[in-house]
Amino acid sequence: MVAALLDLYGIAWVYEPTEFPLRWGPGGSVAQGFRPDFWLPEVGTFIEITTADQRLVTRKNAKVRRFRELYPEIPISVLYQRDVVGLLARHGLDLGTPSAA
Repeated sequence: MVAALLDLYGIAWVYEPTEFPLRWGPGGSVAQGFRPDFWLPEVGTFIEITTADQRLVTRKNAKVRRFRELYPEIPISVLYQRDVVGLLARHGLDLGTPSAA
């Protein structure tokens, strides 16, 4: 649904193009990674969408905080359920409660 809105506005996007290591295990192997939902190359920012229940949102927010600590030079914006619902409503769309994490 967000991809359709990006297309509607002519915003170029790439879905989950990069995984960023957040934590490393023994020997330097990646123990936890984070893959933001969209890369907007013309804007130069990542977009993370979190519309799941609060328990999952809390985990997602922790990953975004860690991402910002490790990669402060890389812009990222987070869209929450209320943001997505607002965007859809602004375009006359009502898809109920979004269910993407």
